[in-house]
Formats: sequence, C-alpha cells, structure tokens
Amino acid sequence: MRCWIAGKTHRSSTRTQSQRVAQSYARTFYEQRLALSASFHQQTPSSIDVLNVTPTVKPQHTFAALAAQMTANEQARVDRGEFALGSLKVLRNRLDLHILPRWGQQSPANIDHAALLSFTQYLSKCFSSTTVSQYLIIVRKVLTLAVAVGTLDKLPEFPKIRVQTTPRGAFTPTEYWRIIRTARKLQGTRHPDSDTALRRNYRLRASENTMPPDVAWAIGFMVNSFIRPSDLKTLKHRHIEVVRNDNTYLRLTLPETKSHGRPIVTLQPAVRIYQQMSKHYAAKKLAAPDDYLFLPHLRDRHYAHWVLAFYFNWVLAKLGLKLGPHGQERSLYSLRHSSITFRLLYGQGIDLLTLARNARTSVEVINNHYASTVTGEQNIALLQSRRTRQSSTS
Repeated sequence: MRCWIAGKTHRSSTRTQSQRVAQSYARTFYEQRLALSASFHQQTPSSIDVLNVTPTVKPQHTFAALAAQMTANEQARVDRGEFALGSLKVLRNRLDLHILPRWGQQSPANIDHAALLSFTQYLSKCFSSTTVSQYLIIVRKVLTLAVAVGTLDKLPEFPKIRVQTTPRGAFTPTEYWRIIRTARKLQGTRHPDSDTALRRNYRLRASENTMPPDVAWAIGFMVNSFIRPSDLKTLKHRHIEVVRNDNTYLRLTLPETKSHGRPIVTLQPAVRIYQQMSKHYAAKKLAAPDDYLFLPHLRDRHYAHWVLAFYFNWVLAKLGLKLGPHGQERSLYSLRHSSITFRLLYGQGIDLLTLARNARTSVEVINNHYASTVTGEQNIALLQSRRTRQSSTS
C-alpha cells in the first residue's frame, strides 16, 4: 500500500494475503502517518509562520487531521485492550459516513453550537436518539483533542440529547418453545429462495442453503447460558468445562467481552445441548479442543454467525414473531434478553448482582434494559404473597 501526504509518498507492505487484514493495516498506517505529519508541522515553524502569513486552515489543523490523530489514539487503546476493536470500526465508519464529509476540511473553530445543532437536526431525520448521541460523542472526542493541542480554545456547547432506549424484545416462555420446536422441525429443510437469490440478497452460499441443526442448539444454548450472539462465533470446546457436583452445569471461560472476563456458569439444560453437539460433531472429527462449537466447519466465523442469524430470522418470520408486542425488532440478541428475563421471573431468590456478574453485564444495564420489561402481572404471586407471622416463644 502507499499514500501521499504533504508532498511525499509513503509505502509499506501489509505482509498479508487477506484483503480484510490488508485494508485494516493500510488504514491504520495512513492515519498514523497523517497524525505524525500533523505533529511535525505543529512543532516545526514554517516559512509562512515566520512571515506571519497564516493560511485560512493549515492542513495539520483541519478537522480531518485531528480526526486521524484521534483514531490513532483509539487504535492504541485497542492495542492495550482498553477499547473494543468493533467499537473502533463503528467510530471510523461514522466518521467517514457523515462527519468528515461535513467538516473534514474545516477548522475546528468553525464548529460552534449552531453548527452542532444543525448537524443534530440532520442526523435526527435518519437515526434514533441513541445513534445521534453517539455521533456527537465522536465529534466531542475530536474537538477535545483540538483543545489539547491548542488548535481550539474551548469546547463549544453541545446540544442536549435525551436518549430514549427501547429494550430489545424478549420472548415469552410460550414463544420460546414455539421457536425452538420450529427450528428443530425445519432442520435440513431447504430455504425456499433460489441459490442465486440467496447469494445475491443474503450472501448465503449454496452449501448453506438448508437449515443446520446448530440453529436449534444455539437457541437453547443462549437461553440457558446468558451468552451474547457474538460469543456464538468464538466459543470453542476448550472454553467449556462440564461441572458435576451438587449442581450440574457448564463453566464457560470465554474471551473477554465488553471489559468483562469472568467465567459464566450455565443452567443445567445447557449441559444436555452441549453433549448433543459434541456427539454430533465428534462423528465428523470436529469436536477437538480448538474446534468451534457452532458450525465448526466454517472457518470464516463472521460468516458462521451470519448463517445462524439468517436462519433464526427465517424461523421468526415463519412464526410471525419478528416484531415484539410494542414493535421492537427481534434478533438473536433477544435470546440473551429472554435468558436474563426468565431468571428475573422464575429464579428463586436470585439477586441482581449475581445475575449481572454471571451475564457479564452490570446491575444498571439489567435494571434499564432487562428488568424494564418485567411487569407486575408477571410476578403476581410475589405481589400477592404475605409474610407468615412468627410465633413468639416464651
């Protein structure tokens, strides 16, 4: 790869034959070179500076140059394990999509409250309040860096955004049983669309045009293990330990997700599902410690996750359950929501802290996103219960 910055061409080998890895390396290389160039020009006076002739916007002072430095800083946080790589990709995509085309060649000083308010109104036509707020956070990061390097005197006042969160629609126990039974029934069934349509519209290869048994296993496993959909593509047999003592369960020692690295313990039904999967894939010699649990024959794990999500959505479509009672769009993540909600409803004496730690989340998230869907009617027995009077002993 090569890039041209400040009159000079910079070249480097990506040292890979993977297009995805090469593109990621090339972008990081470009951002770091751009940031280094900006830093050099800030520290070295130019002839224009000596003559006190200042251009409208110096290249190293543009919003784009500062954004490149900011993303380089975020990449360093990723390298240190302080920031998720997925979050960095989202940040870069949002910069490219709406932020840099609007302000890339401008000075940060031009971005005042009025400009931010106009930007907020523009985004609000297409995105939710949560997404608009996240866009403003990215802009704030760039402007905060501008203040730190002396390009901007102070941050402008940002518009106040009231974020309205819509909890992902959980399934009721009846819906859950309908979903898992339908997935089992459709196992081995070919999707009604043609191979050409599946490839063109859904990126699905002909070798995956039938419902795999992994879909039903993934549904049951998620509801009984609290894992996130992203864990389906990274979970390996080496991450799983069957524990049998007073209770029977699986101990999942998964890679760290969202700054949570504690093991997860499952409910007992997950053990039976795991044993079924192990037996099925052991016959195909795909149950070694380093083999993946779900769709282990697919080396592209992003594609494997896509296959599971595609067929899960097919099940929901056939049952008419894609939308929740309040119009929430349901997905694989709704199974995690259901898993936590079921424990809140039916777990005897379970406390939020224990549940939050085991689900690798926080008590605040459970209160705001999961417990928010629990109604008084669902816990009517608890609401109508009465304390028994203890008889005093003389």
